[in-house]
Amino acid sequence: MTDTRSASARVPEKPTLDGLGEKWTRRWAELGTYTFDRRKTRSEVFAIDTPPLTVSGSVHIGHVFSYTHTDTVARFQRMQGKEVFYPVGWDDNGLPTERRVQNYFGVHCDPTLPYVAGYRPPQQQVTGQHAPDASAGPRTSAPPDAASAGPRTSAPPDAASAGPRTSAPPDAASAGPRTSAVSRRNFIELCERMTADDELVYEEVWRRLGLSVDWAQRYTTVGAAARTASQRAFLRNLRRGEAYQAEAPSLWDVTYGTAVAQAELEDREKPGAYHRLVFRLGAGPTDPEDDDPGDPLYVETTRPELLPACVALVCHPDDERYRHLAGSLVRTPLFEVPVPVRTHRLADPDKGTGLAMICTFGDLTDVIWWRELDLPIRSVIGRNGRIRYDVPQGLDSPGAGFHYAQLAGLTVNAARRRIVKLLRESGDLVGEPRPITHPVKFYEYGEQPLEIVTARQWYLRNGGRDLPLRQELLARGRELAWVPEFMRHRYEHWVTGLTGDWLVSRQRFFGVPIPVWYPVREDGTPDHDAPILPREDQLPIDPQSQAPDGYSEERRGRPGGFVADPDVLDTWATSSLTPQIAGGWEVDDDLFDRVFPMDLRPQAHEIIRTWLFATTVRSHLEHGALPWRTAVISGWILDPDRKKMSKSKGRAIGPTDLLDRYGPDAVRYWAASGRPGADFTFDENVMKVGRRLATKLLNASRFVLNLGSADALRSVVTEPIDVAMLTELSTVVDQATAAFRSYDHTAALEATERFFWTFCDDYLELVKARAYGERGEAAATSARAALGWALSVQLRLFAPILPYVTDEVWSWWRYGSVHRAPWPTGYELRPVLGSATTDLRLAAVGEALRRIRKAKSERKLSMRAEIPLVEIAGPAPTVEALRLAADDLVAAGHVEKLEFHPDAAAELTVSCTF
Repeated sequence: MTDTRSASARVPEKPTLDGLGEKWTRRWAELGTYTFDRRKTRSEVFAIDTPPLTVSGSVHIGHVFSYTHTDTVARFQRMQGKEVFYPVGWDDNGLPTERRVQNYFGVHCDPTLPYVAGYRPPQQQVTGQHAPDASAGPRTSAPPDAASAGPRTSAPPDAASAGPRTSAPPDAASAGPRTSAVSRRNFIELCERMTADDELVYEEVWRRLGLSVDWAQRYTTVGAAARTASQRAFLRNLRRGEAYQAEAPSLWDVTYGTAVAQAELEDREKPGAYHRLVFRLGAGPTDPEDDDPGDPLYVETTRPELLPACVALVCHPDDERYRHLAGSLVRTPLFEVPVPVRTHRLADPDKGTGLAMICTFGDLTDVIWWRELDLPIRSVIGRNGRIRYDVPQGLDSPGAGFHYAQLAGLTVNAARRRIVKLLRESGDLVGEPRPITHPVKFYEYGEQPLEIVTARQWYLRNGGRDLPLRQELLARGRELAWVPEFMRHRYEHWVTGLTGDWLVSRQRFFGVPIPVWYPVREDGTPDHDAPILPREDQLPIDPQSQAPDGYSEERRGRPGGFVADPDVLDTWATSSLTPQIAGGWEVDDDLFDRVFPMDLRPQAHEIIRTWLFATTVRSHLEHGALPWRTAVISGWILDPDRKKMSKSKGRAIGPTDLLDRYGPDAVRYWAASGRPGADFTFDENVMKVGRRLATKLLNASRFVLNLGSADALRSVVTEPIDVAMLTELSTVVDQATAAFRSYDHTAALEATERFFWTFCDDYLELVKARAYGERGEAAATSARAALGWALSVQLRLFAPILPYVTDEVWSWWRYGSVHRAPWPTGYELRPVLGSATTDLRLAAVGEALRRIRKAKSERKLSMRAEIPLVEIAGPAPTVEALRLAADDLVAAGHVEKLEFHPDAAAELTVSCTF
């Protein structure tokens, strides 16, 4: 670190932060400062599994917060000598993208329509959404090609006579303006168009923030590489028996018309009501003349519309009120259907009357009861969110059929109102409904409560129904290093609480197609038990536009032919493979061997249950190993009211205006002030502090270099206060290094910043006169050498957090970029210190100087005013140490006479005589 340029010739006369962002962003790109060198061995590489940012909304300050944290790690590791693999990805498939396209372009997908070449969507913005802009947030990646998702329509391509039609969306429960129906392929092209535009805007913001990603290592979760990896992993899961298809209860979002997974649920407090219903003991009167209704049993429910789906009542096995009824039959109100009374540990004696309906299906507990008690299915709610028209088995009597007919076709809410009216008329409703507020399950992006419908879906084993696999995944969690450590408990809580396998199929359009066909029987029905699979060398494939081996396209949908699986994979099923996608799994073995398993997974805590767990599952099943060594978990950004900043709640703030006003270094300083795993309050005042710090770094560096410090680096430091300063700086280096190695960027920043202000406020003032040569050349050289080394070290300590200002100053007197310079060590300061040691402490000298200045300030004197006499008293070790800095104190304090009095006071005192 002794190579220098001519210092004074390179230092600007009036340095400024303005324009540094644009200058250095461009320079880094031109020089390839952050380009990954794949010639390095695995031990020389530090690989990061960068979170792919969702390209369906906008970047907000929370993204800036967490991505800055990761970038500080990347920059530190690069300066530690590691070759950093730091890709950038865009998560651009899935439901949020589809909804954004629907709202922005005013269209919805109708897969029965043919493709229209050159289709132009309506120009109005249906819901008032705006086109993506820089203030909304960044996105990056080369625009995906038109085939990146593949056409997903089996309709004939002849579009000459078939233009788009206008109608309501096919989701029966969807509400809103009327939109134009387009083919699946047209819809996918619009998704690709919007995400490509978003990605370019997001990239601009990410570059402005100074993320040191390698822009050549970019991917999208719906691009060809991602589709290939996702389909390959799925096919291997299927062949190993880890993926399977089943007709089973599925969580269903009516708004989007798709199944969702347990990990995608959230509870929302909603108003409801308990309805007390009367059930009657007995299977029903055997004697038509016997009008004894049977003894009543009371059940409270918030879902009376599911009464026709009731297959049993349940109580806790220890509930003395009801356990004697176990095995008995009771009749449902209104429908008079006999159902058994069963016992189960999950029945809550304190909830309602202690007796509950088991309906197929009202909630996830119903699913558990149905499965473990081996009950029949009596499904009444369809995928459109309405009561089905076909009467379920068991409602065979004319009376049951009559009442059911009055519910058929109604929405859930309308059916609830209707059945309450019928129950009230029949006398089976006791009293009036009792209003409550209770948590209701929603899909995280959904607008209506989830229903549970029976459907054929694809599942991936994840330990939810396989205890040995669950234990293996818990062991993986213990093997992983967590920062902070307590986040591991969230992982374990999720894994131990799983109630079923991972549902990975989605009934949508813009995503990775499930790579499966089925033979069509002679009766025209698909044979789901004999799936037709492609070879891996054929991937990626789109079953809806490509025929399987041995079939021609003309046989699609015909007896003796084939049909495609109509679904796409859940977006998490692809995002869970980001280490494989970014690392070139099975495509670029050389790269994959250099980066996998990766070193770091940075992410938010709320997606431990989705992204982190799912990635662990996929890697465990495919590679028998963790996909990374360490997970660093970030917290939330809170508004001044201590509430989470959220786009969905309208409390998110975009970064563009903040970058304009304060500059990227100041915004990064704010982000780095928050620790991993801890929530952090948004406060622009912290950005102001960060800008002040960056400005001070510019000005202090200019002062130091104009003293000729760059030319003194080969000199030895001899003066005690110079030795003291560098010795303390060496300690700061150790502290910052240890903090960065433990992923505590905040502690590294605090130690570095604390020293920097002491350096500026105390040390610079103390040695200024000596550095100018007022005490001779030897003393000046010592000061200049110490100043030069202190500047070099501090620039490197600040570099991971303040990349722009540090590289700017570095360029004034050093070759290359500070971000490719070696991380500072205490060892490199040993030659400049030589054998010099001292008991002097910079803080003690600084305190003495502050007291001298305070005395002048109290008398309203200039800081340059001379003081005839200053007397320093205190414990002997302190006073004798300060004596070593006497000449610098005299010069800095403008003191005519300085006297020392060891042991004349119990603590340090400084007396000034004017």
